[in-house]
Amino acid sequence: MTVSHADLIVRGGTIVDGSGAAPFAGDIAIAEGRIVAVGALTGIDCARAEVVDARGCIVTPGFVDIHTHYDGQAIWSERLRPSTDHGVTTVVIGNCGVGFAPCRAGDREALIGLMEGVEDIPGVVMAEGLDWSWESFEDYLDALESRQHDCDIAAYLPHSPLRVFVMGERGIAREEATADDLARMRALAKRGIEAGALGCATSRLFFHRTAEGELIPTFNAPEEELEALAAGMGDAGGGVLQLVPNFENPDPSDEVALMARVAADYPVSVTFTGTTGAEPGHLAGLLERYRGEGLELTAQLFPRPIGMVVGLDVSWNPFSFCTGFAELADLPTAERAERMRDPALKAKLLAEEPDFTRFPLARQARNFERMYPLSEGFDYEPRAEDSVAARAAARGVSPAEEAYDLLREDDGRRLMLVAMGNYSTGSLDAVGELLDHPGTVIGLGDGGAHYALICDASYPTSVLTHWVRDRERGCIPIERAVHELARKPAETVGLRDRGLLRAGYKADVNVIDLEGMALSLPTPIGDLPAGGRRLMQTATGYRATILDGHITYRDGNPTGALPGQLVRGRQSEPLAA
Repeated sequence: MTVSHADLIVRGGTIVDGSGAAPFAGDIAIAEGRIVAVGALTGIDCARAEVVDARGCIVTPGFVDIHTHYDGQAIWSERLRPSTDHGVTTVVIGNCGVGFAPCRAGDREALIGLMEGVEDIPGVVMAEGLDWSWESFEDYLDALESRQHDCDIAAYLPHSPLRVFVMGERGIAREEATADDLARMRALAKRGIEAGALGCATSRLFFHRTAEGELIPTFNAPEEELEALAAGMGDAGGGVLQLVPNFENPDPSDEVALMARVAADYPVSVTFTGTTGAEPGHLAGLLERYRGEGLELTAQLFPRPIGMVVGLDVSWNPFSFCTGFAELADLPTAERAERMRDPALKAKLLAEEPDFTRFPLARQARNFERMYPLSEGFDYEPRAEDSVAARAAARGVSPAEEAYDLLREDDGRRLMLVAMGNYSTGSLDAVGELLDHPGTVIGLGDGGAHYALICDASYPTSVLTHWVRDRERGCIPIERAVHELARKPAETVGLRDRGLLRAGYKADVNVIDLEGMALSLPTPIGDLPAGGRRLMQTATGYRATILDGHITYRDGNPTGALPGQLVRGRQSEPLAA
């Protein structure tokens, strides 16, 4: 790429280029959607260039979020928020093996029910928001490409809809695939890669259920079925297998060994949902063993507690699955809180045992030892004494009663975080150990899913504020944090044209006031199709986000530019690099 002029200049910032190298002062010149020069802009005609003032700021590559579920939102919305509120310029969809293509007309309701259960997207939102202008996965990619977005989008071919497409009701019932079924899956996986999929995604997880509480079609998918997907990817030149293991057994050895066998036999890399557990060294040892054999296995880790947000104004609360709560279920939030002041109702709900039969994961909504009230300036590494259980002990009441009383605060708008994963020891120390491992990558933000249960797509801001700026021990240097947010995830999924601020690379850039950066609290809003509600979490400190050389956000406000593109398949290093 030989360009001697600049359309846009980012001037006077401290450049953190994504490579892991030390920050340095300099300017960045951009032209025709690519970076032209970094540092001194010698020989570049800057006379007509628009200038972004980056003095006092760090300048980073755009962040790459490799684990999202914007499969539906990318159809009904131009903006992939909240990810794009947090410096993300590329997202990957189709994760966990769920999505909307391929899909015959007769299977649409089944896929809606699957997405409603696994990813907590209300069925009415999908029914109104999806136009179903596709049947094949190739047609779905075309539908994405025809729409404007504020972010680049890459996609996996999801296993659950593929299984249903091939096997129909047998696939939904989790019957064993026949040799013919496996051959068709292989052929369709090949076609998906050729059309532009990064790879295939699947889930074997027990907690992933349909809206009716049934196990998903790919639960504990047999090895030969994973091999069919991998073989199809291999037929098309290779790809990425994204997998959610079935970690019912706290020891991940068997699941990691399964993935290693697939990676050894086929030209695929594997990225999977990781867990710190109580002994992060065990997962690190498994990664070192198999990566030492030349296998591309990468565990995705979330950089703060994996959890859910509970309250009267969101999907679940500690009493949602009590029979007595049914009379409140359809009331406005403030009216729910008012009704809960009735001593008789309080006594009834406190005495009742909830029924979690359909959704075992909902048991976590009563994990009072790891439940923390959210308030301004909330620390995502909360102290044990701030838990609902500890507060209850201090008051001399039961944890359920403490939670009940908290739910009524602020006219029922009080929210609480339940730290389900990454927090078994009451700190993020184990996460910090694994974040330093070459076999891990930051992910699992789940943007576009669990709309009224989590808002984890804000994790880039947490990395920069908590891990880089504010943590009292085990802080991460800014150059390493930016590498973990940009270049490393891009490399993990084969998007090697981005994540670095170097000549020839995509002009995806953030200008960030690190000292002034702050993360807001999650707030329920009703901007989904059919008036559906979701949690939104914004941040201050993002002075500008640039995508493909266009400024998409200034100080957190959209400029109207929507240059996002569908990324078809893995991307090579730029020739100029």
